[in-house]
This record gives sequence, structure tokens and C-alpha cells, in this order.
Amino acid sequence: MVEYTSSQSVRKKAGARAADEQLWVRIPLIALSLGFLLLFLVLPLVAIFIGAFEKGASLYFAAITDPDALSAIQLTLLVAVLTVPLNAIFGIAAAWAITKFEFKGKSLLITVIDLPFAISPVIAGLVFVLLFSAHGLFGPFLFEHDIKILFAVPGIVLATLFVTFPFVARELIPLMQAQGSAEEEASLTLGASGLKTFWYVTLPNIKWGLLYGIILCNARAVGEFGAVSIVSGHIRGLTNTMPLHIEILYNEYQFSAAFAVASLMSLIAIITLVLKNIIELKTRQQA
Repeated sequence: MVEYTSSQSVRKKAGARAADEQLWVRIPLIALSLGFLLLFLVLPLVAIFIGAFEKGASLYFAAITDPDALSAIQLTLLVAVLTVPLNAIFGIAAAWAITKFEFKGKSLLITVIDLPFAISPVIAGLVFVLLFSAHGLFGPFLFEHDIKILFAVPGIVLATLFVTFPFVARELIPLMQAQGSAEEEASLTLGASGLKTFWYVTLPNIKWGLLYGIILCNARAVGEFGAVSIVSGHIRGLTNTMPLHIEILYNEYQFSAAFAVASLMSLIAIITLVLKNIIELKTRQQA
């Protein structure tokens, strides 16, 4: 009885020491993390909104309702509306093929999906210039048929597609690998068609991962600068997206107007972050 009490006391003391050590480790780490977020995330966001309203609300609304600003906002939203669904379709198809089938070139497909992560967006834009410019590979054909890719909306969409297509696929591949194929095989064995199996079995299992990838893809599409800057031509009112319009305003020393448009992008980023956290919570609850 004495030995049991002694060992129990020792364990309590050891647990108390471990808790004290964890506390002293936890507090500095939490403080460091919060300080980093405050310095590099919260303060810049606050500075953007302060700069946006520095000269009053009238100038703020004038900046975001300027025809060039409205054109940039509309083009940015148009590019997102076009690229995100296409990337979602590609991501689902690529993830399905990689996780459900064995085929030659599978490793190459995975490598190609990761390519935009390894290549600078500026280089991606230059690739499209080499392909679609007047002296590019397809330039003579495009000129002959009066098809405009560069310095037009199609070029911006293509460049954005290139830099954003890994997001949905890369989110779904590990999720679908972890889930395996047992449920799909059971559905097919019971006589369901491939389409019904996908709609009633696969899609419900991947819906939160799919939404998560779509949100990341949309955030990148809205904020893309490098590749779009190369292929757009910076034509005001025609090919300027919101990031490009902000750059032009800033270079012209219209700082308040630049911050006003930047505040809209910041709001989109904040909404994206909130949706991301909600989906992460839903994913953990589903698991």
C-alpha cells in the first residue's frame, strides 16, 4: 500500500513537472505565432483600409466606381467565373484517374499537375507569348483568322488557368486515395452506372475537399498578377484585372485610389479565409 501511494505520488509530481514544462514552451510559441500574424497579416490589412479611407469616404467610393476600376473588377470576376469551374472539372477528372486507375504515364500526369508550383507565373506568361504572339508558334494562324489571344480576355483566362489548375486536383488526390475504392466498387457491383456511382457515392465523400480546393483556386485566380501581367498588355478598361489596376494607380501616385481597390481584394481574401475555416471545420467533423 505504501509502495502504491509512493508510485502514485511520483507520477503526479512528474505530471505536474511535464505540465509546467509544456506551459513554458506553449506560451512563447503562442506569443510568437500571434505576434507574427499581427505583424505580417493584421497590420498590413489595417494599413490598407486606413490608406483607402485616408482622404474620406467620397474619394473611396469614387475610386471603386471609376469606369476603369469597374472594368478591372468585372474582368477579374469574369476570369474567376471561367477558370474556377474548368479547374474543378479538371481536378475531379485528374484525381479520379490517378486514384482509381493504374495506367502508363500516371507519374508524368502527377508531375504535370505540380508544374505550375515549380514555374514562376512570369515564365508561364512568357510561354503564352511565345505561343500566341505575332511571331509565335501559332501567331500566323491566329493573325490569318483574326483570333486574338494575347492582350485580350482569352489570354488572361489561359494564363490564369495555367497557374490555378493544380489546386483542386492536389486537394482531391490525397483525399480520394485515403478513401479508397471500396464504396465505388460496391455500388458498381450492385448495378449502379458509373455516373450514378460518381453522383451518389464519390461526390458526397469528396464534397468538402472539393469546395476547399475551389476556394483556394478562386483566391489565386482573383489575385494572380505575374502571368496575367505578361499577357494582358495593361490596356485600361479592357485587359486590366484588379491587381494590374492597383499597380497602375500606385505607379501614378494615386495611393488612396490604389488602397481603395486593394481593400476590395482584401475583403475577398477575408471572405475566402472565413469560408476556408468553415470547410476545414466541416471536414474535421466529417472525419
